[in-house]
Amino acid sequence: MTEASDTATRTPTDAPLVLGGRTLRSRLIVGTGKYRDYPTMQQALDASGAEVITVAVRRERLINEKGESLLDYIDTDRYTILPNTAGCFSAEDAVRVARLGRELLDQLGNPGKDWVKLEVLGDKKTLLPDPLGTLEACRELVRDGFAVLCYSSDDPIMAVRLRDAGATSVMPAGSPIGSGQGVLNRANIRIILEMLKDPASGGEADYPVIVDAGVGTASDVTIAMELGADGVLLNTGVAHAQDPLKMAHAMRNALEAGRLAYLAGRIPRKLYATASSPWDGVISYIPGE
Repeated sequence: MTEASDTATRTPTDAPLVLGGRTLRSRLIVGTGKYRDYPTMQQALDASGAEVITVAVRRERLINEKGESLLDYIDTDRYTILPNTAGCFSAEDAVRVARLGRELLDQLGNPGKDWVKLEVLGDKKTLLPDPLGTLEACRELVRDGFAVLCYSSDDPIMAVRLRDAGATSVMPAGSPIGSGQGVLNRANIRIILEMLKDPASGGEADYPVIVDAGVGTASDVTIAMELGADGVLLNTGVAHAQDPLKMAHAMRNALEAGRLAYLAGRIPRKLYATASSPWDGVISYIPGE
């Protein structure tokens, strides 16, 4: 039994995630960058239970100081590779990199060849998305037949525009890339989920919204899933953990816990206490008796 199928077995009441025409058991997408070495990355990917992993096209063919290639440590038959346009600062550059990624994965015969995680960044300090460039690139890539998963800010209006432009999934940032701050603006994430998924708000119930960026530890993943997100994409939180393998396991379990808690429905918050046991029938002690 594989790691991913084991996760599915333990959550029988949950429907699988359908993303870009593919049915996924794992709702966790993990990155391949920033690890201290490729063997550590390989072990962490396995521990995460992820079926989809994201690779920066710009560095895909780079060889490290040991003469090792990233692809030597990725089972392309096991994982769907989601190429990303990390490091692009214009729509034109992002479109070009996305097409390069499609060519590379087509040669590998990987099902992610028509997918792209679109990133058009505004600057190198915040790594926040350029909304205009992202929207422009999204429209172009959709016309070119890509399933576009858009990294975006937590702006609900931009999320709606990206969806309407044909994005397969909108992926709002919990906080800036690599910051480890977790989900800073929960209210905006809730609004995005409502506007994109609630039919009463013009949304589609099964439209996938994935929280992307800023995850620092397992509780951040749980929070994102308890809000109602369909999945979480992360990289630095695992790659830069003191023990990436343990953290990968933690992220996987946290995602499952958060998803189950969301499906179960939490109790309402109250100002005052509510007794767990009824007051009726309580044995009373009367002095002198």
